[in-house]
Amino acid sequence: MSIHSPIFWHNASATQAFAQAFVAAHDLTNAIIELRGDLGVGKTTLARDLLQALGITGRIKSPTYAIVETYTGQDLQGKDVAISHFDFYRFNDPAEWEEAGFRDIFASKGLKIVEWANKAQPLLPAPDWVISIELLEHDVRCVTVTPSSGGN
Repeated sequence: MSIHSPIFWHNASATQAFAQAFVAAHDLTNAIIELRGDLGVGKTTLARDLLQALGITGRIKSPTYAIVETYTGQDLQGKDVAISHFDFYRFNDPAEWEEAGFRDIFASKGLKIVEWANKAQPLLPAPDWVISIELLEHDVRCVTVTPSSGGN
């Protein structure tokens, strides 16, 4: 496991550029990306930018209340890829995991972007990538990218 040097985002354009570069550099067709950081740090914004970099157009809803939103994006070769964006912030009941079919979603092919993974532990599989975001002074974000299981 290696840790990339911190990246600093000074504005929304830097977040978008990171998302574009990340998608272009990695095969995410069957990966789990865990987004870590405090409430309001920009996890959902990064998720939206990643989804847009994967070709998702139109309104991208936050899964805060639904827990998961699903999309069909495009991989590096232009093939369709299933994408699930999870937000486990309001997840409280492990029984909901089975009832909602999350086990099946995580067992299936596709990209999973996960916010607040700690709320659903130990039910989640290990992520392929962990992207940690920390808010600094003047709205600057310090971002660390860690490939957890070899990365893609």
